[in-house]
Amino acid sequence: MTRLGLYGWGIVAPRSPDIDAFAKNLDSSESWLSPFRGFGPANFLVGDPEFDFSAYRSWIDERFKPNRYPQLREKMDEPSKYAIGAFIQSLRQNPGLEEELKRLGTAAHIYVGSGLGNIGTLYDNSLDLYRAQKRWNRFWADPERNALHREFLESGKLPAGAPRDPQDAAVGEREEVEHVWLDFWARHSDQLGLYLDELQAIEALAVEGDVEAGKMRLMKRRARLKTQLRQKWGDPPPPPWEAVSANVIWNIQNTPAAQISMLGEITGLAFSPVAACSTFGVALKLGADAIRRGEAKAVVVGATDPAPHPLVVGAFYAGRVLAASRDVSKPLGELRGTHIAGGAAVWVLGDYEHMSARGFEPLGMEPLGVGVSSDADHIITPSQDGPTAAIHLALEDAEVQPQEIEAWDLHATATPGDYQEIATLRGVVGDKVLVSARKGTFGHGMAAGGGWELTAQYLGHARGQLFPTPLREEDLNEQIATVHESFVYDTVCPAPKGVAGKLSMGIGGINACVVSRPW
Repeated sequence: MTRLGLYGWGIVAPRSPDIDAFAKNLDSSESWLSPFRGFGPANFLVGDPEFDFSAYRSWIDERFKPNRYPQLREKMDEPSKYAIGAFIQSLRQNPGLEEELKRLGTAAHIYVGSGLGNIGTLYDNSLDLYRAQKRWNRFWADPERNALHREFLESGKLPAGAPRDPQDAAVGEREEVEHVWLDFWARHSDQLGLYLDELQAIEALAVEGDVEAGKMRLMKRRARLKTQLRQKWGDPPPPPWEAVSANVIWNIQNTPAAQISMLGEITGLAFSPVAACSTFGVALKLGADAIRRGEAKAVVVGATDPAPHPLVVGAFYAGRVLAASRDVSKPLGELRGTHIAGGAAVWVLGDYEHMSARGFEPLGMEPLGVGVSSDADHIITPSQDGPTAAIHLALEDAEVQPQEIEAWDLHATATPGDYQEIATLRGVVGDKVLVSARKGTFGHGMAAGGGWELTAQYLGHARGQLFPTPLREEDLNEQIATVHESFVYDTVCPAPKGVAGKLSMGIGGINACVVSRPW
């Protein structure tokens, strides 16, 4: 079977703008979480990524025209920027790696996914659209521009299908009722219909003559005619469709992978696997498969998430899996819930024989096998059968027996599911396996978290030690202690010399298990 190696890695995580800071921070058992300010005062802790995109400006400026960095800064949202930063870090781990990825042509692939995507961009533009729509509706609902509204004011009789008058609504619901009210009158504005007819004539103008020169002439002509149109109609506010930024489409799920392709000049397949909390493991599986099938010699794999956002924090809280008590909720402890986090993890996976022949040195551990499965059961509560199947598939792929496993890193979200996960693990491995759980350190990155945990595992085993976690021995949940007794607590411990496993379990019941061994 084709052997695999890891030849580059980069991290963006809480308190960790890069892989070096990440490795240094792992030496401490202190949590990296901080208070969430997205709601103003609140009781949530989150993993807020430490990141400065300008740290990568010199790298970009050396390779591209001067306008490239400003374009990326202004048009790309957080997940793309985090992924770009982590990718650039990964190229620095092995001299010549950047050139080799280019040289490989279509034999170098990119599988970098996101659990949450461009949620910040969508949120901001949704607010801009809502406000613009309300200003637009208010303008065209005005009786001066709306014959039907004037008739209502004169007769006092609402037309058929009209909503409630906001004046009749309770204070708490008045804003929503007003929005519906203005929308109704704007839709029935005779003047808006005439305005849109004139606007349509402007938009219908086509390019004439030379395409490039004609395109610029057309853009200028349309802008001039639209200005004249607005002046003619009493300067209406910009239409709502002009309130939406093109950044909405510049930041779709595939954008982080596409940007890495463009910046790295990598011409092989680039796409975004989306598998919630198992995204990193699934990307690794796809990368390993592509190399073993002979379709690729190297694959950039990874995952990236936005910084904690009010929509996500609120949704996880509504899903009853988020801690809100101002203290760190430690996996395997009181099981009060998890903490949202953002950032990225990017690896460069390669064919060991191919990369070694070109002088590249593998990092961390040797990835042996990856197993993936679905629970086909519940949207958020893990099953026993699904993760068990992923573990067995990973062991089979790695050609490893369960008794060879000596260390294991859990998905463990500090929820009641931790108990089930330990019970599931013990159904496969023995009682001497040393178990770690790290979401109390950096929080729960939806897609990137699995990459952080694997990177911590690889860094530790390469050093011959397992990094501490925030969990103290006296914090261990009593019921969990009856199932298993060997855990990584708040002190450094020697790393077992044998095989190590790592399980991720994603929303929707998507599981990914990675089995690795020290070089």
